[in-house]
Amino acid sequence: MTDPVHLALIYGSTRQGRFCDVVATWAAEQVRVTGKFSLDLIDPAKTLPELPGQSGEDDPSPSLGQRMAAADAFLVVTPEYNHGYPAPLKSLIDSVGQEWHAKPVAFVSYGGVSGGLRAVEQLRQVFAELHGVTIRDSVSFAGAWEQFDSSGRLLQPDRHNHSMAAMLRRLHWWAMALRNARAEMPYASAA
Repeated sequence: MTDPVHLALIYGSTRQGRFCDVVATWAAEQVRVTGKFSLDLIDPAKTLPELPGQSGEDDPSPSLGQRMAAADAFLVVTPEYNHGYPAPLKSLIDSVGQEWHAKPVAFVSYGGVSGGLRAVEQLRQVFAELHGVTIRDSVSFAGAWEQFDSSGRLLQPDRHNHSMAAMLRRLHWWAMALRNARAEMPYASAA
């Protein structure tokens, strides 16, 4: 299979005035630079999770479930709020099930001193339960608000760009391997 990997980039915050837009925009640009992914931006502030069958019949756009099912891989951009990840992100994650099965999940996190790493560690446990395959590498921004200028550009991009490129190479490898495996033999969970 040589089609590009369909990557769903998921925004982790819905707060008014959120910094997630800055970090997600940077992450999306890094994804585009690789030329190996088609990108679907999933923002819970704009796309409320629907339960199956709740998408409006007159709405021609794909439902959240359809968009998640079409993804070969996921990139979650999450802040850390109070040592955890935001509730709207959990709601979005829980709104689908099999769409996560046997697909890789990578993380870009941001926050204060920890750079969102505590939120990522919690998310790794959640995705293991959902039969998702989390990528060991992640990108984190400690003191994120001090690392970007007023235009949303990184002040010192080299280290983060390098880390993101390495993570995306591994995410692409896992996405291709698991897509090929799912095509050869459907993934079966015990559910």
